Amino acid sequence: MYHILVVDDEPGILNAVRRSLNGLTDEAGERVPLSVDCFSDPVAALQSAEVKAYDAVISDYRMPDMTGVEFLLFFRAKQKDAVRIILSGFADMEGMIGAINEAQIFRFVAKPWHEGELRHALLQGLETRRLLMENRRLADLVRAQQAKVSHHEALLARLEAESPGITQVRWGPNGEVLLDD
Repeated sequence: MYHILVVDDEPGILNAVRRSLNGLTDEAGERVPLSVDCFSDPVAALQSAEVKAYDAVISDYRMPDMTGVEFLLFFRAKQKDAVRIILSGFADMEGMIGAINEAQIFRFVAKPWHEGELRHALLQGLETRRLLMENRRLADLVRAQQAKVSHHEALLARLEAESPGITQVRWGPNGEVLLDD
């Protein structure tokens, strides 16, 4: 199940986003299980992020208590791997550049949004996050395997230093092990 956080100071927008995400399906037509938490207060949303992990956050750009960029910066400090999407009805180019550069938003969606655009942005973001997490898991696995190999190589080097030739096997032409006389 994916956990999504939605923050907007307008309750009508929160309800509309929740409706837009209801029944979300992937490209194969499979239902994407979502849990959507909506907050009209960005401070309360940040408090929720203290105790609950979110896969994605969708935030309004203009809110009375803090901007969407400020909110996403605070949120990113708490949950850096969550996908960040910003909604805005205003074409504030400087603010959008700040959101992209500072809060590292994944996508900007203009209000009023087309339902398919919001759904597609979220699906792309969740897939990008899934790939990032899988790459991180595989990199950790490779590092763990390298540590095992390094330990094994160190052990072989120590044995070879103690008894030269112990780690070498000489094979005969018929597959037999040849021993020194």
